[in-house]
Amino acid sequence: MEKKEGNTIIDPYPEMIQNLPQIDIPHIGITGWLLQGDVKQVVFFDIDNIDEMPPHSHCAQWGLIVGGEMRLTIGGETKIYRRGDRYFIPEGVVHSAVFSGRVQVIDVFDDPGRYTVKN
Repeated sequence: MEKKEGNTIIDPYPEMIQNLPQIDIPHIGITGWLLQGDVKQVVFFDIDNIDEMPPHSHCAQWGLIVGGEMRLTIGGETKIYRRGDRYFIPEGVVHSAVFSGRVQVIDVFDDPGRYTVKN
């Protein structure tokens, strides 16, 4: 049974996900567990204590909001995303995000080297 605070799932990922390797990411307040494939990466993110991810670009990215809410700007268009919403960011398109509290997201990256495992 998942625990919730409003629209945010407190413990969104089961042990089988939390036992995956964590990604090496320089942002304090972001934890990500990596499922590595030959041509893609899947990252299970838990984002807390971070207000904003500044504009940046990289490989194509598809995401699903598991819990919480974020304002995502993709190529100059801003929308609010909540639990169950999906998004797609084409390769090279500048995007940024503002988080309303704790947010959980599953992202698929079209680059098997997007993230490395935390040592």
